Amino acid sequence: ASIDIQKIVSAVKAVAAAEIVPRFKSVHIERKPDGSILTEADIAAQAALETALQEIFSCPVMGEEMLETDQHRIWEESEWSWCVDPLDGTGNFAHGKPYFGVSVALVFNKVSQIGVVFDPCANEVFYARRGEGAWLNGNPLRVAPRVSTLAAALAEAGQYKKLGLLKRALFDAPPFKKLTMSGASVLQWCHLASNRVDLFVHPGENPWDYSAGALILEEAGGKLATFTHDDYWTDPAWHRSAIATSSPFVFPEWVQWVRNHL
Repeated sequence: ASIDIQKIVSAVKAVAAAEIVPRFKSVHIERKPDGSILTEADIAAQAALETALQEIFSCPVMGEEMLETDQHRIWEESEWSWCVDPLDGTGNFAHGKPYFGVSVALVFNKVSQIGVVFDPCANEVFYARRGEGAWLNGNPLRVAPRVSTLAAALAEAGQYKKLGLLKRALFDAPPFKKLTMSGASVLQWCHLASNRVDLFVHPGENPWDYSAGALILEEAGGKLATFTHDDYWTDPAWHRSAIATSSPFVFPEWVQWVRNHL
C-alpha cells in the first residue's frame, strides 16, 4: 500500500493534541479487570484514531482497548490491519510522569509495514517504512553504536515482575552498567533506535506494544530477537518476548546472556 506516512503522523499528532495532552495531570483513573490502569484518554484516543486511520487506509483497526476476542479475530482474519496503542505508559500518564506514547502500525499478514510512535511530551515522532528506513522528526534515524562491550551498556527492561528467573540475574549480576525501567514499551523501542539506550529486554508484549517500535528499531539498523527465536517476526504474536540492541556488536553477547539466565 503506497500510503503517505505524513498523513498517519498528522493524524496521530492531532489525536494526541485533542484527546491525550489536555487530560494529562487531570485524568480520572479506573482499573481494568487485570489490575492495569485505564483512563478516559485511552478510550477517547482509540476511538479518534480508529476514525482517522480508516480514512487514510480502509481496513480493520485492532486496538489495545478492545475486547480480546475482537483483537484476536482481527489479527487472525485480516490481511491488512491497523494496530494501535492509543496511550502506552498509562500508569506514567495517570501519575503525571511525562513518559508515554501513541503507537500506530499498518500490518500486512501479521508483519508491520509502517510504524509511527509519537511522544507528545518531547514532541518527537519516530516512524519507519519496511525496507525504506526510519526517521525521527523528519531526520533519518540510524543506530550509531555507542558501546562495544556489554559492561559499558545502558539497559532498559519492561515488566520486570514477569521476568521470572531473569529478574534476579538482572539485579544481582548484571552484565551491563545501568538498568532503567521506564514503563512505556513503545518509547523503549524508539529510544533504542535513537541511541539513548543500548540494550532492551521484555518478557512479553502484545502486537500494539511492538508493532511500530520494533519495525522502527529494525529499520534504524538495530538488532532484535526473542527468548526462543532468532527471527523476531516469526515468534507467536501474543506475549512476544524481546531481546534487542542498538549496537550490532553487542547483540550476540546480549542474546546469549539473556537466554542463559531464563
